[in-house]
Amino acid sequence: MSIHVVLGIETSCDETSCALVLNGREVLSNIVASQDAVHAPYGGIVPELASRCHVERIHSIVEEALKKANLSLREIDGIAVTSGPGLMGSLIVGLSYAKALAYALKLPFCGVNHLEAHLQAIFLEKPLPYPFIGLLVSGGHTSLYDVRGVGDFTILGTTRDDAAGEAFDKVAKILGLGYPGGRKIDELSKLGNPSAISFPRPFLEEENFDFSFSGLKTAVLNQVNRLGRLTDQEIYDFCASFQEAVVETLLYRAFKALEKKQYQRIVVAGGVAANSRLRNAFETKGNARGIEIFFPSLSLCTDNAAMVAALGYQYLSLGRRDAWDLGAFASGR
Repeated sequence: MSIHVVLGIETSCDETSCALVLNGREVLSNIVASQDAVHAPYGGIVPELASRCHVERIHSIVEEALKKANLSLREIDGIAVTSGPGLMGSLIVGLSYAKALAYALKLPFCGVNHLEAHLQAIFLEKPLPYPFIGLLVSGGHTSLYDVRGVGDFTILGTTRDDAAGEAFDKVAKILGLGYPGGRKIDELSKLGNPSAISFPRPFLEEENFDFSFSGLKTAVLNQVNRLGRLTDQEIYDFCASFQEAVVETLLYRAFKALEKKQYQRIVVAGGVAANSRLRNAFETKGNARGIEIFFPSLSLCTDNAAMVAALGYQYLSLGRRDAWDLGAFASGR
């Protein structure tokens, strides 16, 4: 059976998403339902609420994706679903739904790695040759990869504590900006001075590529406690100075990895890849060094099912078929 149209399902965290992708490249639909309003009162994601929302929404999201693509279930050739890493309860909802759908339709299905899907999202928009350095920056992950092909990638370094996106959200909470905080810090930083406050650049040891943002978050908290009530301008300066510290850390580590592997291109993916300062800094340094910098469009940076369907297409076309007892995994490479 030839594989052409793949239905993808993504429920690794707090977005319920379904997409239809043709031949691994053409996005026919990509529906994403956010849970921001559900978790905002708690200042972060509540796993139990996330999985419950997925249960309530997943069927209607699949129907909406099919309708937008103008396709019926009988026109699908395969199903791909995120099997991990992520929140276990959320993953089980998507995986169970995908299995049931594939079984009922007698279709092949496969589980894909959420992190690899982010790294491969760029191929939905631009063809580029392997190998490349992949920098994945999101709420749950901050990692560097040596990417040599589909299914062929090695981790070079990861976060030892808070991921970059998690640090953004926690600092936003400290500053009283609410949840989610990444977009708000990005916006307010444009009104601030990135040199106003001297925050540490957590490069860690020179011989590895790991990250650590917990100390930076604590430095922000200590400064806020010392100053007390902040003026609007001080909040803007905190946003700009904190963001600059994160961006410089990511930039430094990524280009060190490029030097070590002697590669000429880097793909930056994940939710934090939507940050405007991060994009500008990488593109500026890339142009100066003759390095190709690739960012997915904003809609493909956040968790979405199009990247899952696209990667699933690659695996299904290679003949991979997962068994019905495929399980979810909460953590992984």
